[in-house]
Amino acid sequence: MTTAPVLTARGLTKSFFGVRVLDEVSIEVRPGEVHGLVGENGAGKSTLMKILAGVYQPDDGEIHLAGEQVAFAHPIDAMHAGVATVFQEFNLLPDRTVAQNVFLGREPRRRGVVDVREMARRTQHVLDELGVTSVRPRDRVGSLSVAQQQVVEIAKALSHDAKVISMDEPTAALAAHEVELLYRIVRSLAERGVGVLYVSHRLKEVFDLCDTITVLKDGRLVSSGPADELGPDELVRRMVGRSIESYFPGPLEGTERGTELLRVTGGGNAWVDGIDLSLHAGEITAVAGLQGSGRTELAEAIFGIRPFTRGSVEVGGRRVRVTSPRHAARLGIALITEDRKATGLSLAQSILDNVLLVIRGVFPRRTAHVRREADALMARLELSTDRLDREVQLLSGGNQQKVVLGKWLATRPRVVILDEPTRGIDVGAKVAVYDVIRSLAREGVAICMISSELPELLGIADRVLVMRDGRLVADLAPSATEEEVLRHAAGAEVGA
Repeated sequence: MTTAPVLTARGLTKSFFGVRVLDEVSIEVRPGEVHGLVGENGAGKSTLMKILAGVYQPDDGEIHLAGEQVAFAHPIDAMHAGVATVFQEFNLLPDRTVAQNVFLGREPRRRGVVDVREMARRTQHVLDELGVTSVRPRDRVGSLSVAQQQVVEIAKALSHDAKVISMDEPTAALAAHEVELLYRIVRSLAERGVGVLYVSHRLKEVFDLCDTITVLKDGRLVSSGPADELGPDELVRRMVGRSIESYFPGPLEGTERGTELLRVTGGGNAWVDGIDLSLHAGEITAVAGLQGSGRTELAEAIFGIRPFTRGSVEVGGRRVRVTSPRHAARLGIALITEDRKATGLSLAQSILDNVLLVIRGVFPRRTAHVRREADALMARLELSTDRLDREVQLLSGGNQQKVVLGKWLATRPRVVILDEPTRGIDVGAKVAVYDVIRSLAREGVAICMISSELPELLGIADRVLVMRDGRLVADLAPSATEEEVLRHAAGAEVGA
């Protein structure tokens, strides 16, 4: 006998400024089911989630909860009804405790005073239900890791007796060892009979966790059915209209390994040491390593954020001392940072203003020229908007990343360092980024790409460097296996 849905949405439709972003989409979530929601950025996933969360109200369609029609005018309405949402940007107060965050605005009281002990007891009960031992009710939220803060958000949802919990890209900011904690929590929620709506661009997670997969494309429902009836290739085809084999484009015709554009010899500072690195025109060099291995610190040393204090650096055959990011940019070095929202973009400004950020600050005389060329530059990056006056915060994650790329490509760099360039973006946007990387290599730019996704590194790099404990410990061909890379990263002998 099939379990009746706990949440049913029928014919949900939503338009913004005359553009229909959700077109008669229907979905069902059952108790104890992990329901995957996938699609490219712009497919309508976020809009659907925000309607279910009460952030937006639909133009048309109905929502039923446990068989009764409901309408949410505000997220609090949804939460009180038992529909909770854990967004990528957490809604937590860092200076308050876990318990204070979980029961914010509805603290248990005794004789008119907040009952701190009872609040801690209830919070501990929820954490016990989740099987979490690494978070305590009296911990200050600001001292917790990203994964632990996510636990607090989930605990807050459970404390409202949520029947459905939606999770928006829940592993986007997690380290690899933290993902397993989330897996355990998702499975624990399902075992308790909670319906989980799981939004992710990571196909492995979708197939690891989800019982049902719903695919959206261009605001419309493509399919919804059991996960075990789909394979990765078919799922990608439904999402983006291309096969999984075309994820990683090969070198473009005319790409050649050219002259050495950057050399570091014996480079070191407080975070990395003994760095010997050579980047060549037309070559894509990947840097792999576990969390904390020093990959980002290496990029920041080259770019002058945390300058090398030992060793030597040569750019274009000339010895230099890179003392600041401004100096690095003048030398033709670009860094696409791993956190585009915090360090890559000015979210409240327009696309054009973001594209001009580095130009105005470092090459002001080029401003007028780049302004004239901005449309062509963003067209090259296939930005999904024809209005460069649009605020960047209104763009999808994939389009935001294209703006970051555009900001740096406007400087015409000779060396481009990309730190986690595809984090948090969908498969279609990933392929667009790979195409840009290949295009830059053909133009003779030296590429250094840092990524936690080994298939990505092995799929696009010409060679793979491995870091461990702040040092480069291996230089591998792209034919290396993931196991080989991980053995070097973890300090195990290959073949042991």
